[in-house]
Amino acid sequence: MNGAASAVIAVVFDFDDTLVPDSTTALLAAHEIDPNRFWKIETKERIRAGFDPTLAYLTLLLERVGPDKPLGRLTNAALREFGKTLDRKLYPGLRGLIRDLRSLADKHEEVVVEFYIISGGLREVILGSEFVRKHFKAVYGCELSEGPSGVLQFIKRAVNFTEKTRYLFEINKGLDQARTSKNPYLVNEDISPEKRRVPFKNIIYVGDGLTDIPCFSLVKKMGGTPIGVFDPGDEGSAKRALLKFLKTERVISSHAARFGKKDELGALLRAAVGTLLARIQVDRGAAQPGI
Repeated sequence: MNGAASAVIAVVFDFDDTLVPDSTTALLAAHEIDPNRFWKIETKERIRAGFDPTLAYLTLLLERVGPDKPLGRLTNAALREFGKTLDRKLYPGLRGLIRDLRSLADKHEEVVVEFYIISGGLREVILGSEFVRKHFKAVYGCELSEGPSGVLQFIKRAVNFTEKTRYLFEINKGLDQARTSKNPYLVNEDISPEKRRVPFKNIIYVGDGLTDIPCFSLVKKMGGTPIGVFDPGDEGSAKRALLKFLKTERVISSHAARFGKKDELGALLRAAVGTLLARIQVDRGAAQPGI
């Protein structure tokens, strides 16, 4: 058994409606763009026209950038500035969860818990959060690029539901995000299972939406722990959690996005990490000669 590979536990989160209310919707509302029309009418029209859902919303955003347009002279710096507002919108108990999971790992020699975000939202907005920058090892999300005029003009990276699984493999193989962003083909390198930094059985994936289904399925198939999240105040969200996640057995369970010690999701995540830590210790003991 490779001790270094087994010594890392990765807790991977979707972002919007998993850790905070939808950040792109908040960005639209902050610029007086009707989110309901944007998502339920305009984005759906593009999808019916054959657009990938992620490209549909990203192109609609870019069409609103420019002089005398709702998003004005929007830049990546402006997206990060807006992202600062997310820290006061974090779902209950999240700060304590991160602290508690790290404390659990600290009790075990040479074991670390790392946190990641894989999102179909805007990476620069997410990185505007001081909490995210401080606690998350890597953030994967959609990216826009500025044109000659200095405002956002091009789509640089689009993260759709199947693209999300790519980043799970990057985490699994221990590939550095700065390297793979410049050389995306690195993820296809053949790395034997025993040399991969984070075994899938050490990955916990937490997400809320249909875009998370491929990740749920992959993590579960590979022996990891997929957990669903839903908004108890949203009938559609709760119904989706039941029909798309639980009944199809894509997740082990689904819970409201509350992360405190006494909340279902918060308690489950603490227990899941505790179980992984115990298993790592047992596996190490079994690998010792004479035991």
